[in-house]
Amino acid sequence: MTDLLIRDAEVDGVPGADVAITGGRITAVGPNLVAPTADVIDAEGGALIPGLHDHHLHLHAMAAEAASVRCGPPHIRDAATLATALGKAAGDDNGWVRGVGYIETVAGDLDADRLDRLHAARPVRIQHRSGAMWVLNSAAVTATHLDSATHPGVERAPDGHPTGRVWRADTWLRDRLPPSRPPRLDKVGAALTRFGVTGVTDATPDLSPQSQTAIAAAMSSGELPQRVHLLGAQPDESPLPTARLTIGPYKIVLADSGLPDLDDLANRIREVHNRGRAVAVHCVTREALLILLAVLDEVGILPGDRVEHGAIIPRETIDGLHRRGLTVVTQPGFLADRGDDYLRDVDERDLPDLYRCRSLIDASVAVALSSDAPYGPLDPWAAITAAVTRRAPTGEIVGSTERITAAQALTRYLTPADDPGGTPRHIHVGAAADMVLLSAPLADILTAPAADAVQTTLIGGHLANPD
Repeated sequence: MTDLLIRDAEVDGVPGADVAITGGRITAVGPNLVAPTADVIDAEGGALIPGLHDHHLHLHAMAAEAASVRCGPPHIRDAATLATALGKAAGDDNGWVRGVGYIETVAGDLDADRLDRLHAARPVRIQHRSGAMWVLNSAAVTATHLDSATHPGVERAPDGHPTGRVWRADTWLRDRLPPSRPPRLDKVGAALTRFGVTGVTDATPDLSPQSQTAIAAAMSSGELPQRVHLLGAQPDESPLPTARLTIGPYKIVLADSGLPDLDDLANRIREVHNRGRAVAVHCVTREALLILLAVLDEVGILPGDRVEHGAIIPRETIDGLHRRGLTVVTQPGFLADRGDDYLRDVDERDLPDLYRCRSLIDASVAVALSSDAPYGPLDPWAAITAAVTRRAPTGEIVGSTERITAAQALTRYLTPADDPGGTPRHIHVGAAADMVLLSAPLADILTAPAADAVQTTLIGGHLANPD
């Protein structure tokens, strides 16, 4: 018995199609379908497309950001305003203040001493907008016992005292904070649903068992209706007990603040490959990408190996990416969010290499799009527009030759979780009923992509629209 019937939709460019759904799957596609007992949605000629998949974001960081103090533009632009915001913050149940999105244009290079001058009364930790570093004030340094810490990410002054800056140590630092449960994911799930996102790849490295359990629980309760693909599960993790929560390549971070030992990186990738699992390697700088390519030439490529971000991809490496069969999961939305900063701060030789799209696609490199939320803007329709226009906030163009069409950008959100940049999913019999109904034919929507075109989001054949 058909559960749901969508009438008069445009499917793959063909108008007037009906789509029947039973048991969470598409059972028929064609004109004038008959299903007397089914619930009916009238598409009124709007396009019905597969649900979008965000191939790189951070679920719990997104949820935590909602309860954090914004510490950078456009909310905060100077030290005085930042001090006021920290002072007014309610703090968490343990009295800590958590800030996000900091950039040096606000109050310079923060360390514990500078942060004390902004707010010293309570423990404060502020995350740099890159996500690579936390800055703790003196109260937080004392509470987390950084003096006796041995983690290599704890930055120290020449006299050996911690500066308050902690690099690439999120999980380690979290273990030193007062106990707290992972934040709820209901608001994250609702936001993704509004954008037509039916699946996500969580790229948080080294996910703790507690975080994985919390994500699974949020999915089971319906708090997070999306399907989830995890990169941060440890290499020896066994498959999770649900088809909706899956494990992908293993996330490895090549830190922007310091490059890895080549032998250590090679051994790590080799170990993961030997377990039959691909790697997803965070590469933001030119040097990080070149090191990764050299190491992969030594240890070999496994199908599914991917480059996360590819913020700077030198032209001379593009053919090599294709030859090695690597996928690039990138975020052109950063151009619309931070393009002015890039034009001001990025080395001139690197500007043509920023967040490449067209040159990679033209070279037959597999490319998938994503948000990197909360560090980048979540809205996939805004990211599609950014890939088309490549406009910075003030209107300047960043890499005009890297523009792609809206249709090309959309397909990079339609590829499967386990094959980013591969063959886009389509509406067809037998497919999971993860779909988005738009307000008009697709060609019309793509002339000016915007989230308000999303009318209905279905996940597993169920309406997932937030109330």
